[in-house]
Amino acid sequence: MNMLFKAKLAITAVALATAGAAAAQDCKNPDVLRFSMIPTEETTQELSLYQPMVNKLKESTGKNVEFYLPTSYASVVEAMLGGFVDIGMHGPYSYVIAQERDPSLQVFATYAKHKGHFQDEGPGYKAVLVSRSDSGIESMEDIEGTVVGLTDPASTSGNLLPRVSFTDVIGEDLEDHFSRVVYTGGHDLSAIAVLEGQVDIAFVATHRLDNVIDRGLATMEDYTVIWSSPVIPQDPFVLSGNLCDELKEQIVNAFLTLGETEDGREYLKNVNASKFVAMTDEDYDIIRALKKAKDEG
Repeated sequence: MNMLFKAKLAITAVALATAGAAAAQDCKNPDVLRFSMIPTEETTQELSLYQPMVNKLKESTGKNVEFYLPTSYASVVEAMLGGFVDIGMHGPYSYVIAQERDPSLQVFATYAKHKGHFQDEGPGYKAVLVSRSDSGIESMEDIEGTVVGLTDPASTSGNLLPRVSFTDVIGEDLEDHFSRVVYTGGHDLSAIAVLEGQVDIAFVATHRLDNVIDRGLATMEDYTVIWSSPVIPQDPFVLSGNLCDELKEQIVNAFLTLGETEDGREYLKNVNASKFVAMTDEDYDIIRALKKAKDEG
């Protein structure tokens, strides 16, 4: 081996070592982890509900954890894209939107839900179109010209599915089929708006509708289900892509083992779930297909 070749090898080795060290230094290892989730019925209640999750994260990572209370689906997306939030629970649709803008975002888990009033067991859910049971609106033939409630522009079951899967059923855009289309700001608000007559019908996620019933704000008998969507994956928990690998592993482990502690099981019970299950980006390809259909439509 000549001296020139040896010198090139040495330079290459140093360059690789330097690049590896730089990559390690560039990763984020903050003293405080910020966690946020899209507005749901739970996030409007006492933040103490999430204390077991926060405690597990602290134990696993050795870091303090701050909870960021968002105002919309988009605010969680922007907080993660801007580097303010390190761990976020998104809606499936808002995750796909965020991941298109920052491919380094990493989905790692979701809830496996218990069977509920409208919710089936497992890591999936449906969008249901519901009316108040005594309204006289009982079938697809009754809904044309009514006022329909959606939740949030970045909601999967409260906007994407109605504008893709449901419009395939009715054969026209929502604004053409209904007298008015309104955004309520949340699934619980949509469910209650139906009961109070603020809207005639509304699209609500099955597990979110269950939450309204479990809180005593309504009963299962208050609603008539007019339409139900295909099963879609539950809300994804997502990591900022620039966190250091060891920290990511600690966070993922905290979530996937949460159900092994008494406090963790109580937390999961409060959100009507049996455990966290591992998820990958590919699990949300069905949402990408729906988004593509909406964007091209």
